This record gives sequence, structure tokens and C-alpha cells, in this order.
Amino acid sequence: MQAEKTAGKVYDFEMNTIDGKPRSLSGYKGQVLLIVNTASLCGFTPQYKDLQSLYETYSVKGLRIAAFPANEFGAQEPGSDASIKSFCMSKYAVSFDLYSKIAVKGEAIHPLYRYLTTESGFPGEIPWNFSKFLVDRKGKVVARFGPDDNPMGKAVTAAVEKALAD
Repeated sequence: MQAEKTAGKVYDFEMNTIDGKPRSLSGYKGQVLLIVNTASLCGFTPQYKDLQSLYETYSVKGLRIAAFPANEFGAQEPGSDASIKSFCMSKYAVSFDLYSKIAVKGEAIHPLYRYLTTESGFPGEIPWNFSKFLVDRKGKVVARFGPDDNPMGKAVTAAVEKALAD
């Protein structure tokens, strides 16, 4: 299976934090990671609140969340990294990891999202903002959720709990 061959590959990527500092995703080794593409002007933007609740509920057990703002869908993330950070902090008191805006589809797709959508075992283009990938403690992508899947909904929380238990 392709996902078995690429387990841990997510740790090969270095990303820029929302403050522009390089950070290796290898820092998430041994933790469960939810990767999500976000936007500030989307109908799904209130999911920031649910992502924060998910983080607060499960971070003590080893869950981390990495949010990657993207502007590919209806230009719903037009702002700068600084304005995105300000919005997330003031409106949703986000305390999980925010990264610099990237492209999650199209010709300019970031290599992390190219990997997630082609080699992770959960192929397919990102359909919209707030798509989610769940990565286990060994770096294997174990689930994918669409924008409609609420972070505090049963499907996501059950998968998170299972990954944390493994």
C-alpha cells in the first residue's frame, strides 16, 4: 500500500510558521497531528472554534493541529499572514499552530499538499477550505475528512481518539 511506503514522509517537510520562521514538521514525531487548510472569509470559518475545542480537549493526550491558510477557494483568504494571525487570535483565541499561507491545489501547490493529495493513501484534490488530514504518531496519514466534517463531530473525534490510543 502506498501509505505504508510513505509513512513518516510528512516529517520531511519544513514549513514557515505564521510569523515567517522555518519549522520542520518532524517536531510532531510521536504526536497525533491534524493538518487543515483554513480561510478567514469562508462559510466554514467558524470551524476555527471547533478546532480550538478539539485541541483543548485532546492536546494533553498528544494531539497537535497545524493550520495552513490558503486562498484557492473563492479568494476567501486574501489577507497577509499578520492579518490572518490577528483574526485567528482575536476572533477565535487560537492556540494551535498556524502556518504561513500556502497553495493547497493547482499549479503552485505546496509540496506538502502535493504529497497529501497524491501519495498519502488519501488521494484527491482538496475540494474546499477546512479539509483535514489526520496523521498518527508515526507520521502515517490515517484519515481524511472533508470541509463538512466538523472537528468536534463524531467522525473526527473517534478517529482522533483511535490515533491517540495507538
